[in-house]
Amino acid sequence: MGRGAQVGGEVIHAPVRFSIVATLAAADKAEFGFVRDTVEVSDSVLSRQVATLEKAGYVAVTKGYVGKRPRTWLSLTPDGRAAFAAHCQALRAIAETAADR
Repeated sequence: MGRGAQVGGEVIHAPVRFSIVATLAAADKAEFGFVRDTVEVSDSVLSRQVATLEKAGYVAVTKGYVGKRPRTWLSLTPDGRAAFAAHCQALRAIAETAADR
């Protein structure tokens, strides 16, 4: 595993952040409320975790309006998708090693 994958793993290994990234990996973008409900966390917890992922360059945050209502959309960046894929590959390798014992 390369250095980038290790760094990515350190950011996304936390269960809530991993769940956020996994949710976003299934779509081009997702509305903040959808991610909050899917991951089953509060607005403040999601905001803090998204800020960490955004700082790492893994999540892009886009704000806008639907009618007059403000909305926030989240999406994985290419680096975020790569980090998620590398982390999943590492988890599969660990599981396969354990199964071989």
